[in-house]
Amino acid sequence: MHERIVFSIYPDYLKELSTPETDLNYCFSCRPENLGHKISLSDEEQKRFRYYVHKLSSIQGYGSDLLEKAVFLELMVYLNHCFSRYAGQNAASKEPEKPEGYHAQVDQILAYIHQNIGQPLAIETLAEHFFLSPSYLCRIFKSTTGTTINKYITAKRITLAKSLLMEGHTVSETAELCGFNDYSNFLKAFTKAVGISPKKYASFT
Repeated sequence: MHERIVFSIYPDYLKELSTPETDLNYCFSCRPENLGHKISLSDEEQKRFRYYVHKLSSIQGYGSDLLEKAVFLELMVYLNHCFSRYAGQNAASKEPEKPEGYHAQVDQILAYIHQNIGQPLAIETLAEHFFLSPSYLCRIFKSTTGTTINKYITAKRITLAKSLLMEGHTVSETAELCGFNDYSNFLKAFTKAVGISPKKYASFT
């Protein structure tokens, strides 16, 4: 006997809930060609999945809309974790399609970004540094991390900016130290990611 649970999820809704560091569409949009549409969950994973489903279906009363959204986010993050594990096991059991050292390349790219987050980090510059074409660089980065290079860099810079503002740096100093070459771009990026302006964020610390 099998139990079937069906979710209808709009891609645009997942996109709206995603962040620069977490793409909730990853398990749908980054599926390898040799991976089927069904993944196998362990007994423990099935129990946890049912827990989220039960929690979603039993939420009632005041604040139910916010609680449903919170549980749905937990569920989607969990499903993406399960997908990543299953995809990794599937890839390990087959001949690798990507070039040798593929993951090492991405690790090196991430390390370079972290070390140079305060410097200009154009895709063309990164591609030239690692002797890759820009299109190939973008492809392997998105496939491995689930997000784009530009989104990843912006997210890291915003995280650094929050720390610098908490330490007492001015907004203009923070923008420069985080690698934003345009002050207005920094204001827009920070406000979009955090929900308030850098100046207001600094006043809370």
